[in-house]
Amino acid sequence: MNMDFKSAKELLDLCEENQLPISEVMRQRECILGETPRDAVDHRMAKAWEIMRASATQPLKKPIKSMGGLIGGEAKKLEAHEAKKKSICGDVLEKAITYAMAVLEVNASMGLIVAAPTAGSAGVVPGMMLALQECYRISDQRIVDALFNAGAVGYLAMRNATVAGAVGGCQAEVGVASAMAASAAVELMGGTPQQCLDAVEDAAVVASRDLDPLRFHGQRVGLSAERRVCREHDRVVGRHTVAGLSDVDIFAQVAGQRRERRLVAELRAGRDAVCAGKGRLARRKRLRMGVEEATKGAQDGREVA
Repeated sequence: MNMDFKSAKELLDLCEENQLPISEVMRQRECILGETPRDAVDHRMAKAWEIMRASATQPLKKPIKSMGGLIGGEAKKLEAHEAKKKSICGDVLEKAITYAMAVLEVNASMGLIVAAPTAGSAGVVPGMMLALQECYRISDQRIVDALFNAGAVGYLAMRNATVAGAVGGCQAEVGVASAMAASAAVELMGGTPQQCLDAVEDAAVVASRDLDPLRFHGQRVGLSAERRVCREHDRVVGRHTVAGLSDVDIFAQVAGQRRERRLVAELRAGRDAVCAGKGRLARRKRLRMGVEEATKGAQDGREVA
């Protein structure tokens, strides 16, 4: 039986044809393509879950300083805040944030984590899984099943889009991690494969917004120009991420256009121009040129898409 899939549509078709959840389709895919017994596949995922849980709970017992000493103890502070019952996020999200921060501390101190999908975003999935397990008394076996679901989403992102911050920015990392956690959470709470994929799309779109490619370079730029660059940046990254997760054919069509690739390059060039400019006038001139080129490329890209 062929259980491989290249897009979310093919994954959903497999789920419907075989009356299986996403987690089981992914598990069977791993068994078939890897020529590995089911017990061995489950054992590896259970081991990954053990590492996730350890990395998310260890700093709460003993705070860990990062290698450079800049962070450490934040997860413990979040846990103390949670205990006051004054959070506006609710128990599940508050716990998820606390556990995710704990994984960040372990990663920053060169500890052992599961880089799913990346080291920088490794706290999102275990944070959500542990929060749901604690609040709803979910067994480890069901969490392992949910991780197969998350793995399916991560596989689609790796195959059709990107999880690399160097390629798509931080939103590519945390966006895919959020999509993985959202899909796994929906299945844990009894959702259908279609509902899981709906959650994937929502998470990817939300995570691709409000991230500023200029602000973190310490430059003070005009707000209108800044927003124009950010809007086009978010539009491209968000569309590529969602297209890669939902329909490989659409993604291949979009990503295959040189204009779209050029737009991403121009956005980066505009950002770099701001950082490299010497003097206020030089920065303004280079930023204006980058914005104009990016806007033109975006208009061309919309015509192609």
